[in-house]
Amino acid sequence: MDYIQHLRSMVGTEKVIMVVAGAFVFDKENRVLMQKRSDNGQWGFPGGFMDLGESILDTVRREVYEETGLNIEEPKLFGIYSGPQYDKTFSNGDQVSLVQILFICNQYSGNLVENNEESIQNKFFPLEELPENIFNEHKIFIADLLSRKPRPIIG
Repeated sequence: MDYIQHLRSMVGTEKVIMVVAGAFVFDKENRVLMQKRSDNGQWGFPGGFMDLGESILDTVRREVYEETGLNIEEPKLFGIYSGPQYDKTFSNGDQVSLVQILFICNQYSGNLVENNEESIQNKFFPLEELPENIFNEHKIFIADLLSRKPRPIIG
């Protein structure tokens, strides 16, 4: 039983704090990697929930690798997002209060996997040509990425 299943077996659908790590991965042409998600068909950035016993860097490296096949190197903190505006109720009724930690990375190794169980498509996009169908929760991340706000962003 994984951590989330174990936790849910004790608290049911009650709201719990969950930590999420994700990354803006840039290629040499300064295009950002986006993932068309298999759960909702929308575009977003690779990332996911922290497992028990992981560091936040372990989480972001694992999630990016699982979803894209890339091993990110030297991730740097981009921002931390938390608060009631990041609370969510999943379709199964599970409630979470998310703490989302985003990194930015310009170096990676490996070969980009075009699709897998979690990704319909993985693709690098120029910042001025991002896809239309973007996961609503990631739009604030894009706005902050395109802004001139000092980093790391604490929101």
